[in-house]
This record gives sequence, structure tokens and C-alpha cells, in this order.
Amino acid sequence: MAFAEVIPDVLAQFEKIVGATNMLMDESQRYAYSHDETEDYSFLPDVVLKPETPEQISAILKICNQHLIPVTPRGGGTGLSGGALPIHKGVVLSMERFNKIIQIDELNLQATVEPGVITEVFQNAVKEKGLFYPPDPASRGSCFIGGNIAENSGGPKAVKYGVTRDYVLNMEVVLPTGEIIWTGANVLKNSTGYNLTQLMCGSEGTLGIITKIVFKLRGFPQKSVLLLMPLVTNEEACKAIAEIFRAGITPSGMEFFEREAAMKTIDYCEKIYAARVTTPFPENMDAYLLCELDGNDEEVLMRDAERVMQVVEQFQCGEILFAETAAQKEELWKIRKNISPAVNAYSLCKSEDVVVPRANLPKLITGIKEIGKSFGFNSVCYGHLGDGNLHVNIMKENISDEHWHTEVPKGITAIFQLTVDLGGTLSGEHGIGIAKKPFMPIAMREANLHVMRGIKKAFDPNGILNPGKIF
Repeated sequence: MAFAEVIPDVLAQFEKIVGATNMLMDESQRYAYSHDETEDYSFLPDVVLKPETPEQISAILKICNQHLIPVTPRGGGTGLSGGALPIHKGVVLSMERFNKIIQIDELNLQATVEPGVITEVFQNAVKEKGLFYPPDPASRGSCFIGGNIAENSGGPKAVKYGVTRDYVLNMEVVLPTGEIIWTGANVLKNSTGYNLTQLMCGSEGTLGIITKIVFKLRGFPQKSVLLLMPLVTNEEACKAIAEIFRAGITPSGMEFFEREAAMKTIDYCEKIYAARVTTPFPENMDAYLLCELDGNDEEVLMRDAERVMQVVEQFQCGEILFAETAAQKEELWKIRKNISPAVNAYSLCKSEDVVVPRANLPKLITGIKEIGKSFGFNSVCYGHLGDGNLHVNIMKENISDEHWHTEVPKGITAIFQLTVDLGGTLSGEHGIGIAKKPFMPIAMREANLHVMRGIKKAFDPNGILNPGKIF
């Protein structure tokens, strides 16, 4: 589809809507909105707009729909699939001024929030009232709630508590044609028509602009224990995870990372935080599991922790570390949460997040390493293996540009094909965006894609909203 340029007359209309200070035209300012955390991609938009109300967004979208100008919604810019990149230029619609926590309803365990609120800020606000919002992506200190919804983000606690969409009750959305709707109702049960709320979750900003979200909350668990369990091989670690769940234990976090990931991250953290990491990581172990259990009964937690240790000791494991202090827990989670920035600081990466049924994890990780050898690349693996979600960071290191752009994508195709063959799919939480778009036919039949395109057409008849993403 041919999109129109943003002409001076349209810019004048935008300025009347948002004001000159909230319209960025300078190239250096626009550059900040041209990229996210996806490889080295960069697409310069024609203009960046920072609206503050749903009505302003509605007015902007009506103009863009009339003139066929592409609009790319943007949150905190922490995405790893290029979902918020303006590949067709046009308008970047930054949601940074939608940064209010409107209400925390303690009686109904609900909160109404704008999409530009930083995830960790929201979590801390509800925690002060004894409440809990569990989804916790690694970038929670900088990512926006709206972006979490767009990608249906998860994080370590998803294994016990679920992902972002499990906490969304209702949303105010501006459609690409300018209409403002609510997708549902602020109730726990709803069988009234199609579930538009869930459809918006994970739609990557292609169907509408979210301007308010009503979340459901939980009571905050008062106690937790944390175990660091070293294992001889990645495969042994994956097998141990499956057995922990077979034993009837549901951790609040079950994270995996390779030794290479741990070492790179320890170096990174010591530089960034200017503090030595004191947790021991045995040298003869290739894999580590970080297992968290939470609740309100300390005796139950200690009993479950003992059962976890008994299960893991059936495998080739080293000495299990029980984090006894809050500082040690914080250090372990700091290492886990900083793996992605550490690996990306070391080398340009292609970041994939495949997901398979838990029992198939050993075959997946073995296959990924074999594929890496065949196509000449090194990968660092880590992730939320409690729910089968493995992050695969393929590092450029000394690979030539030609090999990076020709052979490595063939290896990624092989990884995705293996994932699908093992009953999995292309993404657990990063989304498709532009990075995984070419691989969608591996996971989806044409009939599936045809239905998705039809949904997109119904919401966005002129295709102006975040065009070129997913399919």
C-alpha cells in the first residue's frame, strides 16, 4: 500500500491538536524514536507527536486516516521485535504523557491506569496498599504498561501467576478511524459478545491505541524463598524443571541461564553497579536454575523448598545455594534481569524467544546448539523455562556482515522449525513485529493468517496503524 507524506498543512493541524512543544520535528529528536532494543534497526519518522488525551489521539487518527498517513504507537522503546518502529515513516505517536495511575480500587482489587505508566512504578504503587500486580518483564524499570499489553508480556512470575492478558479486565481504545470505545466491562466474568479485550492483548499496536486499562490485582504474597541450583549440562537443567512440576510444586519463578550468560552478566553488573558480585557460581557447571517460591506460610514454603532440592539432587547438580538474606535474593535477581542488556552490550544480537511444552525443552536446547554449529554462530540461552519460554540470543561477535545477513537467518529458520516440530511457536512474549514476520508461515497456516488479516481490515480499513507488522 502507498502511504502519503506528512505535508505542511497536516503538520499545522497536528500542532493545533498537541501544541508545538509536543510535536518533534528536529532530526536528532526524531532519531530517539526511530529505534528500540531490536538489533541495530532504525527508521526515522517524519514527525513525533505526544498527545495527552484520548480526544487528541482521535483527532490525530482521523486526519491520518483521511490522508493515508501511517501511524506507529510507541511506549518505552524496550521492544525486541521491532514492533514500535516506524518502517513506513509517517507519525510516531508517543504515549509518554499518558502516565497516570488513575485509581487503585482496594475493595474490588482493581486499578485503572494509563498506558504510559512504567510497569515497576505501577507495581510499587499497588504494593504500598498490600496488593500485587504479578507480570514483571525484565525491563519493568523502563517499559510501559501499554507496551506490555501490546506484546502480552510475561516475565519470571508468569509460570505461577500468568501473563499480562490474564490481568486485563477492560480497556479504553481509540480505533484507527478515530472512534473511542471500551472493549469490555470492569467485571470478573463477561460473556457479552466477542472478547475484544483479549483480542487487543498481544495485537502489537495494529488494531487500536490503548488509552486506559483496568487491571485486576491480587493480594501481595508476604514471604518468599530463593534457590540457585547449578547443573552439569543444559539438558540436565531442563529435565530437572519438568520433574519439579511433576512433583506437584508450582514455583513463582523458575528461571534458567547458561554459564556464559552468568559470567557475561556478572562482569556487566560489576561495571554498571560498581559492586562485586558475591554469589558463587561453580566453574564445573554449565547451567543454573533460579527457583523462587512465594506465599504467606513460611513452613509450607520451606517444605516445598526441601522438595525442590530433593528433586534436583536426582540429577547431575552441584551444591544448591539457599539465598538467606534479602541482599542475596536481590543480587541473584539482578543477575537474571540483566542478562539481556549484558549480552547485548557484549555483541550485536538477534534475540529470539521461542516456547515449547516443558517436557520438550531438553530436545529444544540440544537442537539449538547443534543448529548453531551447523550455521556458524554462538548463542546464549536463558529464560522462563518454568513455562517453556527460552530466550535465544544469537551473537554476531566476529561473524562477517554477509554471513550475518545470509547464513544466520537460515539458522534461525531451522530453530523456528525445530520449535514448531516440538509443539511450540515463535514467540512467548516478545511478539512478532518485523523481526519474526518472515517466519510466520512456519507457525501459522495461510488460513490463520487470512483470518488475522481480516481482523486487521475490520479495525483498520485503510491499514494506517502500525503497518508492516506481524504479517
